[in-house]
Amino acid sequence: MTHVTYKVVRHDNGWAYTANGTFSEAFPTHDAALAAARRAAQEQRTPGDTHVIEYEDANGNWKTETASGSDRPETDVKG
Repeated sequence: MTHVTYKVVRHDNGWAYTANGTFSEAFPTHDAALAAARRAAQEQRTPGDTHVIEYEDANGNWKTETASGSDRPETDVKG
């Protein structure tokens, strides 16, 4: 199972959270960024609907797969 860690950091004259190398928008306070990170982590764990998806791979080939709505990562938040 995949694991995603959300980490609160200083960013753009404020605070943000980062996960897998991507930053959120900036928040004015650490507490606001921490609350947003906790919401994002919870949403990642919430099951969704199963869908057929299509995407282009790095070689330019189109792929079709079924994305299970129950295949959710484990998450945690580091403040």
